Amino acid sequence: MQQEEFEILVKELAQLESVPAILNALKDNEETEISEAAAAMIGHFSIAEIDGQQRIYHVFTQTNEQGEEEELAEWVMNADDELMRFIAWFFYTTFEINDKETYQAAGRSYTPAKKS
Repeated sequence: MQQEEFEILVKELAQLESVPAILNALKDNEETEISEAAAAMIGHFSIAEIDGQQRIYHVFTQTNEQGEEEELAEWVMNADDELMRFIAWFFYTTFEINDKETYQAAGRSYTPAKKS
């Protein structure tokens, strides 16, 4: 994907209003790697209340050192965070594009998340 195409995609995603809408748009992307990665993530998110905040977690399984499957959860963002955090998380997790680059593609300033 060319930089210009990436910028257009990120700007389009930033206009959407929910994590499911963003995942569906990514799933429908013509770039196979993007669409397959998004499709594989659908249904693998959970919300949990921690310290009075609704947090969104990516829930996945991984084989541990004993060869057993174990379920893990990665904190993605708080439910009230701007959705650019999710978009940046997706591109970092899937393609190792750093958050700052994703924010810049959307024409936004990047501020690191404060995880307490």
